[in-house]
Parts: sequence; structure tokens; C-alpha cells
Amino acid sequence: MTDLVLHASCVDYDGRGVLVTGAAGSGKSALCLQLIAMGASLVADDRVSINLQKSDLVASAPATIKGLVEARGVGILRAKTAALTTLSLAVDMDKTEKDRLPACHWYEIGETRLPCLYRVDGPHFAASVLQMLRHGRHSPC
Repeated sequence: MTDLVLHASCVDYDGRGVLVTGAAGSGKSALCLQLIAMGASLVADDRVSINLQKSDLVASAPATIKGLVEARGVGILRAKTAALTTLSLAVDMDKTEKDRLPACHWYEIGETRLPCLYRVDGPHFAASVLQMLRHGRHSPC
């Protein structure tokens, strides 16, 4: 797979990346800002470059937007960055989780699958995403 550029955002926590996908206005940047406030580093906002290295999906920022994140109603902000990250999780902001204890969902890029969370409308969601990045899920997918 050659470089693929997705309309998405991405943050890194301790070498593990979460790819946040969704339509414009779905909350991608807002979720990333919450994760950054909790100690994550910005990889890219709005566009993410992805390439396959060995069997890992590695994300980075296009040079023109490196270190910049949009805060709707505030403006474009600078952020602490990670040059790249190995993706280990995806969040689909276009889908809302309906189940209290959901089944596993997947996000596919080429032939690689990432565990995927759907948006949860609650104040615990960003903390839950970070906790999953740090320690995984009790019952792995």
C-alpha cells in the first residue's frame, strides 16, 4: 500500500494511535482535543497520511497541517505533536453506539483491521478511548 490520505484525525498515546473518522462537523477534532488535554499528542487533524510498514498501519501528518488542530468556534490551535504513530484503534464518529456492552466493531484499511468504537454521547467517551489505547478491552475482539 502506498501513502493513503484519509479525511480523519489522529492522536498518539505512548506509541499507540487512534484514527478518528467521520464527516465534517462530526466531532473528530473535538475528541482529539479532549484526548490531547488528557496527555495524548496530536498526529494529524483533518487529513491523515497512512502507510503500511511491515504489518502495521503507520499514521503521520501532511507537512502543511503538522501541529495544527481546529477548535470549532475558537480557531486553529498549535498542539504538541507525535511525528507518527502505529494505529491500534479507530473511532467512527458517524455511527452512534446503541448497546451498553457492544459487540466488537472493525475498521478496515486495505487488508488490515483495527478495533473500532462508535461514538458514545457521554462525558466518559474520551476517557474511555484513552483507557482503551492504554490497556485494551477486557474481552478482546
